[in-house]
Amino acid sequence: MIIEKTKKNKYFMIMFKNGDIVKVLIPNVINSGYDYRLTEKADIGDFVRVTVMNRQYVGVIVGAGDSNLDIAKIKPVIEKCSLGHLSQSDIGWIYKMSDWTLMAPGAVLRLVINVVDAFNPPKYEQLYTLTPEYSAKITEAQQRVIDAFQSNDNDSMSINDIMNIAHVSNGVIKTMIKNNVLVVSETREKNENDFVYEYHDMGNIILNAEQQSAADTIANALNKNEFSVHLLDGITGSGKTQVYFDAALRAYNAGKSVLLMMPEIALTAQFMDRFKQRFGNPPVVWHSNLTSARRRNIWRGVARGDIRVVVGTRSALFLPWQNLGLIVVDEEHDTSYKQEDMGNYHARDMAILRAKISGFPIILASATPALETMHNVALGKYNRIRLNSRFGGAQLPTIETIDMRNSRPEPYKMKNEQDEKTGNLSPQLCDAIRDTLANNNQVMLFINRRGFAPIVQCKKCGWVAECPDCSIGLNYHKHINKLVCHMCGKMMALPTKCPQCGNTVSMRGAGLEKIEEEISAKFPNARTALVSSDTIQSRESLERLVKKMESGEIDIIIGTQILAKGHHFPNLTLVGVVDADMGLFGTDFRAGEHTFQQLFQVAGRAGRGAIPGRVLLQTYQPEHPVIQAICAGNRDEFFAQDMESRSAAKMPPFGQLIAVIVEGDKETTLKKYCDNLASVAPQLNGGKIMGPIPAQIYQIRNWYRMRFLVSGDKKANLQPIVRNWLNKIKQPANIRVKIDVNPQSFM
Repeated sequence: MIIEKTKKNKYFMIMFKNGDIVKVLIPNVINSGYDYRLTEKADIGDFVRVTVMNRQYVGVIVGAGDSNLDIAKIKPVIEKCSLGHLSQSDIGWIYKMSDWTLMAPGAVLRLVINVVDAFNPPKYEQLYTLTPEYSAKITEAQQRVIDAFQSNDNDSMSINDIMNIAHVSNGVIKTMIKNNVLVVSETREKNENDFVYEYHDMGNIILNAEQQSAADTIANALNKNEFSVHLLDGITGSGKTQVYFDAALRAYNAGKSVLLMMPEIALTAQFMDRFKQRFGNPPVVWHSNLTSARRRNIWRGVARGDIRVVVGTRSALFLPWQNLGLIVVDEEHDTSYKQEDMGNYHARDMAILRAKISGFPIILASATPALETMHNVALGKYNRIRLNSRFGGAQLPTIETIDMRNSRPEPYKMKNEQDEKTGNLSPQLCDAIRDTLANNNQVMLFINRRGFAPIVQCKKCGWVAECPDCSIGLNYHKHINKLVCHMCGKMMALPTKCPQCGNTVSMRGAGLEKIEEEISAKFPNARTALVSSDTIQSRESLERLVKKMESGEIDIIIGTQILAKGHHFPNLTLVGVVDADMGLFGTDFRAGEHTFQQLFQVAGRAGRGAIPGRVLLQTYQPEHPVIQAICAGNRDEFFAQDMESRSAAKMPPFGQLIAVIVEGDKETTLKKYCDNLASVAPQLNGGKIMGPIPAQIYQIRNWYRMRFLVSGDKKANLQPIVRNWLNKIKQPANIRVKIDVNPQSFM
């Protein structure tokens, strides 16, 4: 038995002595554990260094050995590591997560041991620091380097760290060194205690009656010290953050560790200031754009129990937590909690699983909860806590539609250009922008499409610019004057003539750069700013933009979904959604839910100060149920209708789906393997296996893709069926199989 536990699911310690055979789980994608001989006493959960095929790994002891091999053939453990320890409930969570996601246990452990040198002495290498005062002119790429330093508290950094975090070439760094913007610093070992803070309530926040009632409910759950799920369901601007801050402080004061999960690190731009104002010190922040030294020190600090409060993205869930007592999942509905690269899992669901196994409360916070979450509320599994009013008496904005079937946008002409261009902003929206600016208030325009134009095409012969490595079209980005693949990132020059017939190429559709161009033509005196993943590549760049908005240096902000959540701009009174229909008609059965959530969050940016807000939705489908529900504020009614449709179709949460995505670098091998799988597909009682069919995006990075979809009713135990089915056919070396339980993407 790998894990010993009582009937009440409480795990207990097993001590092993020198010479005992133990099972060690190794952090790799195919591993379920190997037997080793101890050279000193150890416990379940201890980290140990071992070898597999002459390669060293740090693994974790998960139980007694069970291979029954001759003891002479069992390798000894090299050493027991002195750093940290996984509790037996954490090990139970690893195996439960493996059972649910069909990732190998070793692949799950790899998410935990994700800092490869955490157990090694720090490496000494040449480090650089930022010159406090420099006279050289700073380019955009060099500004990203400066942002990288600021995001790491201006710690000294190696050249590799600078390149990885700032996404710049070695040449950019060499130029900065040559210009004395970067200078050599002393080679030294980083002080690991730099991230250890003490927290206390600064006493500068007074909760209103509604917030206090919510905080008291969660406090009672914390006092019980047992598993419970609390949905903090509050409208935008209702002060959900301060409620879960109260819970975090209570858990911290009780000696527990606290994880505050964010869907994107961009959400922390204003959040960090709020946290510091409440607790006196900033939280430790965990995300992908940290130096290797900083990641190492934070990982080690959490493993030792020195760091007990972390704000982080989904990967923070896999830190080696000691005595974790509270998880908060902010914006719990957000799709970026779904990981689709290093294994497929939903961080919200795995956080709930971790809290359940370890026996502590978890808070899910959102103004637009996921339907799966609302279903669990209806079943009585989750406790729902409502916040119905905006903090400080601010009013919800009015939401109106502009029927684009009856409102043709006026064309515009750029300065020094003769030809007029087709507009995308209706006269009504332009009038509202004009009135808002006249009143010295701010405007937000939302379009969830990067670049200038999504389609580059020849109108004469029909040629379309497509990525040579992916089966999707290239987007034109005017800022860099390049065609860009939004799937693999490949860039190409914009052709001056059609490569097939020599005719002039044209651009169709609109991205946020085109909206910026139209705004500059129609409102030449307005100060504008673009916000997307192309322009905001660090928390520091977002913070600079936020400060400009707060100080009134920006009149019109134009952006993608980065703007949709988490930001508080008191002087923003008008929100215009350029294309409210964009997400309504996809192949995903969640299209309506996701569109409602996104537009509702965007609308919530308006009128958060003293002046009431107004939201205008440009749409060709004003009668669509999603658009109607947003305008009327009928969130719960819309969710109930969507839930009925899903129930009838047996879609989640009333049924289960497992996607099996098969990828191959050769089409013939891929199709043969998929045909073989289809030939041995089992017959399901109350479900079915559909496919194989080509994936909607058939080729990505020169790998071809096919899909199966396994469906079943809510009580169907699909995972063992899928595992046994895939094991019937040997997987070729040049084939990759990805399993996605309850997929969020159907591309």
